[in-house]
Amino acid sequence: MDFKSLIRTIPDFPEEGVLFRDITPVLQNREGLKAAIDQMQACIKDIEFDLIVGPESRGFIFGVPLAYNLNKGFIPVRKKGKLPYKTLQKEYALEYGTAIVEMHVDAIQPGQKIVIVDDLLATGGTSKAIVDLVKEAGGEVVKLVYLIELEALKGREALKGYNVESIIKY
Repeated sequence: MDFKSLIRTIPDFPEEGVLFRDITPVLQNREGLKAAIDQMQACIKDIEFDLIVGPESRGFIFGVPLAYNLNKGFIPVRKKGKLPYKTLQKEYALEYGTAIVEMHVDAIQPGQKIVIVDDLLATGGTSKAIVDLVKEAGGEVVKLVYLIELEALKGREALKGYNVESIIKY
């Protein structure tokens, strides 16, 4: 599948100088969506793990079908204040300020093996915060899988020592 032909590039969004990679055309195309899920699933076919963790919202789009296909549970990671039960939280740096992600305190049992799934690896800040949440809960991150990686932003450096795979690289 030629994903790059489906991904729309929008200049100067959300701010001037940024090239935004819009995956909605991939999601709208039945072959594109199926190929994205299939290729991400192929990245974890030989990995032993218990649960998939995905951040809102696009991590949900890819993580839930993978969890379903592989008969695994799915753990949502959300922005602060969106989960109804007690949470673990991790603050991380954004380009202009900070943000906080949360996960339920009982989502991961000590020793469980975790795969993190998201649409995009950019600077790695969100992913590193999620890795830290998983570790705080006693889990072990065994792989991180992305549809797109923006290599110039060096997100892999924030995830050094982890098994990281992406389908499309820019």
